Amino acid sequence: MRLLYSLVWGFSLPFALFRLWWRGRLEPGYRQHIGERLGFYPANTTLASMPTIWVHAVSAGETRAAEPLIRALLARCPEHRILLTHMTATGRETGGKLFADVGQRLQQAFLPYDINWMILRFLRHFSPQLCILIETEVWPNLIAQCEAKSIPVTLVNARLSEKSLRKAQRLASLILPAARAISCVAAQSNPDALRLHELGIEQPGVTGNMKFDVTPPPLMGERGAALRRSFGERQVILCASTRDGEEELILQAFVEQVPLLQTNPLLIITPRHPQRFDHVASLLESHGIKYLRRSSLNHEEIAPIGEDIRVVLGDSMGEMYMYYAACDIAFVGGSLVPMGGHNLIEACAMGKPVLTGTHTFNFSEITEQAIASGAAFRVDGALSLFQQAHSLLADKKQCQRMGEAAYNFFLQHQGATARTMQMLEKYL
Repeated sequence: MRLLYSLVWGFSLPFALFRLWWRGRLEPGYRQHIGERLGFYPANTTLASMPTIWVHAVSAGETRAAEPLIRALLARCPEHRILLTHMTATGRETGGKLFADVGQRLQQAFLPYDINWMILRFLRHFSPQLCILIETEVWPNLIAQCEAKSIPVTLVNARLSEKSLRKAQRLASLILPAARAISCVAAQSNPDALRLHELGIEQPGVTGNMKFDVTPPPLMGERGAALRRSFGERQVILCASTRDGEEELILQAFVEQVPLLQTNPLLIITPRHPQRFDHVASLLESHGIKYLRRSSLNHEEIAPIGEDIRVVLGDSMGEMYMYYAACDIAFVGGSLVPMGGHNLIEACAMGKPVLTGTHTFNFSEITEQAIASGAAFRVDGALSLFQQAHSLLADKKQCQRMGEAAYNFFLQHQGATARTMQMLEKYL
C-alpha cells in the first residue's frame, strides 16, 4: 500500500509544483525555496555541527502552538539546535516572526513532499536526533524513513476528529503502520486520545492544548487599544478566522440586522487565509458596504475612523491578538460552514465573550468546555450570530461575566507544555 501511495505521489508531483506556482500569485512565499520541497538544501544550511531536534509545524496555527514547546526545548537543551519545518508559506513567515530573537539556534526550512528519496535527502542533510510532529501530521514515508534510521518520531498537541478518524480508517493498510511506528503521542484531550488509540497508537497520553501556554504579546495589546480608540464609542464585533462561504453569510446578515438597531456597531472581519483578502474586499464592495483595510491604517498613530465606515477588513497576518483586544465580542469562524471550526483560545486569552457556530468537530471538547464554563455561546447561523451579539452588547454585566469566564477558562487550562516536556524527556 505504501508503494502505491509513493507511486501516486510521484505521478502527482508536477501538479503539486504547479499548485505552488499558482498559489504564489497571491502569496509570493510559495515561489521561494522550491528546491527544499524536493529535498535540496543549500550546503550552508546543514546543522551537523550541533545535535538537532526537528519540529514540524505545517502552517501558522501549528507554528504558534509550537512556540512554548520550542522555547522550552531551547532552554532544556542548550547544546542543541531546533530545525523548524513547515509546508505553508504563512507557517514559515509566522515562525520567522515568532523566533526572530532566537538567532542561529533555530533554523527554518520547508519539509519535502512525502516521497522516499526526498525524505532521505532531508534526513541525510539535517541528521535530526528527534522528530516532533505538531497536531495532526502522519506522513507514512516520513515516519517509515525515520524508523529505518532509528530517529524517534513523536506526535504532540495531537488531535483527531471523528471525521478524520473515519477517513484514516478507510486507508488503514497505509495509516496503521505509520501510526504504530510513532514512539510517543501527547493528545490534547481524552476524546482525541481515544480516537488516536482506535487508529492504532498505543497508550497515547493526554497533556492538554499547548496553545493555552502561548502568552499574548504585549505589543498586540497596545496596538489593539490604539485601534479601539480610533473607533470612538462604537461597539465592535469581530468575526475571526472566517472561511470560504462564511463571509457572504455574515455580510448578508449584517446588512439585514444592523438597520434594525439603534446603535451603529463596527464589524471587523479577518479571513483565515491571506490569499482571500481581496475576495472578501470584493464581497464588501458588492454589498455596497463602506469599509477600510487594516493595511491602509498607520501602525502607530491610527486616525479616528468615521461613522460611515461599517467594516474593517483585517488584511494582515500575525495581528490576531490585536483584533481580539480591539473588540467587544468575538465570533470564531470556520464554524458556520462545515470546516470544523477553530480554537477559541486566543479570544479567551484576551478575556472576550466568544460566539461559535455549530460546526466545531475539529475542536469539539474544548468548545463544549468553553460553553459549559460560560465563556462561549453557540449560534446556529449568521442571523443568530448578530442577534446574540447585540443581545450581549445590550447587557454590559452579562458581557463582562462572559469575558471574565473566558479569561479564567484560559488560565485553568495552562500547563500542557510542561506535561508534554515530561513525556519527551526520555528522548532528549
